[in-house]
Amino acid sequence: MESHMTRFVLLLCIAVAASASSQTCVPEEVNDNPWVHVSKTLIGCWTSFITEDKAEVHILNLNFPATPDPLFSLEMSNARPMNLIITSLKPAYGLYNISADVNIYIHNDSRLTLYSNQQSKVIHREDFPTHNMEELVTWARQKFGGVTSLTTIQNPKVITRTGTIGTKPGSPQCVLKTEEIQEKHFLSIEIKPSPIKSCSPQPQTPSAEAELHIINIPEDTTIRSNISLLMGNKNTKVFLRGPQGTTWTVLNSQLTQFVSNNEIVLHMPPITTVIQPMTILNSDNVEDVQRKALSVLKATTFTSYTELRPEYSTVLLVLGRKDSIAVPETVTPITNGPDQMPLMMQLYVSPDYRQPLDPNTKVQSDKRIYAEISGDTLGDIVLTIKVNKCFVHSKGSCPVTKDLPFIPETCSLNSCPNSTRLSFSLDQLQELEATAWDLECNVQLCYSEKCADGGRVKRNLEVTQPCLQPPTPPCFDFGLTGVLGIAFGGFLIGVLLIGALWFIKIKTGYPTGLDISSTAANLPGCPCSGAKRQPVSTNTSPSENSSANASIGSTQSTPTSSMA
Repeated sequence: MESHMTRFVLLLCIAVAASASSQTCVPEEVNDNPWVHVSKTLIGCWTSFITEDKAEVHILNLNFPATPDPLFSLEMSNARPMNLIITSLKPAYGLYNISADVNIYIHNDSRLTLYSNQQSKVIHREDFPTHNMEELVTWARQKFGGVTSLTTIQNPKVITRTGTIGTKPGSPQCVLKTEEIQEKHFLSIEIKPSPIKSCSPQPQTPSAEAELHIINIPEDTTIRSNISLLMGNKNTKVFLRGPQGTTWTVLNSQLTQFVSNNEIVLHMPPITTVIQPMTILNSDNVEDVQRKALSVLKATTFTSYTELRPEYSTVLLVLGRKDSIAVPETVTPITNGPDQMPLMMQLYVSPDYRQPLDPNTKVQSDKRIYAEISGDTLGDIVLTIKVNKCFVHSKGSCPVTKDLPFIPETCSLNSCPNSTRLSFSLDQLQELEATAWDLECNVQLCYSEKCADGGRVKRNLEVTQPCLQPPTPPCFDFGLTGVLGIAFGGFLIGVLLIGALWFIKIKTGYPTGLDISSTAANLPGCPCSGAKRQPVSTNTSPSENSSANASIGSTQSTPTSSMA
């Protein structure tokens, strides 16, 4: 009996030891951490521009942060005609092998040194901006007429120019934005891996409890950083450990539980909450950190452990698997408080985005409205705001929810660096009686292709139906031209009537010199003439007397001959 009891206790101890050992893991260097993505601010552009002599214009912005050997290789032996501008703020050394059609431009005082067995005539020194990429693009535009691409590369090892065309169909304007350099097929870039270690306890079995992620920054890290966290999953626990002076900024807290030996800043505009250190842990030993996280957060196991040494003062970490960072398709209206809304939405009445719409102003449903969704700047971190879906939710006893299609509006990095713009048509609200609506958009915060749920941004909207005016009879507006036309027409008609009267008068046969009174005196039916009637004269003219005498004579002779 005692032997069986001894075996049972021994097996129990072995099980407990195995369980305890499975709660920790040994990190190893990895090139791609499946749980924590380290993102850096990579600014660039890609256009369709090409010079008149068929040459491309490319800019390489090289960064070598705290790298002991800033050495890279530039392989462009099969490159097309190109003007290549290379800039680096820190000392760096490059070996280049380029074709005869490539001209390289570097700054006069640049600490970038290029070596090659080729002749040095391809290297040109110019005085151009190096600290501001926007100013560098402007300089290149003035010198060459435009820019084909600008690419920012961290810790480059080998940069190879493929034989493909370096232009991209679309706009010839270089608008700087965050980008994924792997999409530029004309470049093949090999980058020195960042010093990052990661591991997960084995075996990793699905559990109903929240995921636990541990992030540890060793004590011997020389750079004190502000680490920004973008949470991919809502139900998550995070244990953060770093040297004194490290600050953790959480961009979207979701339902995450945080514990850290450093200061945590919950950045949720318009509210920013600072959480003081909640635990003390000076040891950066892997096992000590892992066990401390399990103890403080009361967990039986953890999902991932990440150990990194930041190379910049500002670093963005996207936490969560890429395939799990998604926004649900079904959108149910909810009420968000100010502390749950990390973004802001402003409405405008015109596409120039100059006149903000007052919240109390009603918009006619046949009009188009314009929206700008923005967030605050976080140092050098540039996040892209992506709008997935928008809808309107009516207020009242019988709520109605309708999807609201939108059209993305163009926006350059200068005019809206931390925002996105879109426009809506309110035509589908014309048939509804509701006038008070809540306009909500489901957004994501993205860096390159890695996105995390950014929550919802909401804004009230007052809608009114357009007034249908009854048809009005046409009004005749007589201006100066119309008045002159009428006067001329009356004058012309008068002239024609007078001409017609004169024509009638001439055709009747009356002499033109006869006055009206004499004419009326001799016309029958005009007894009331004003002319005095003259007596009939008894004296006849000689011609009349001769004819009269002849008549009398012949008359008188007849009776004489009769009598004879």
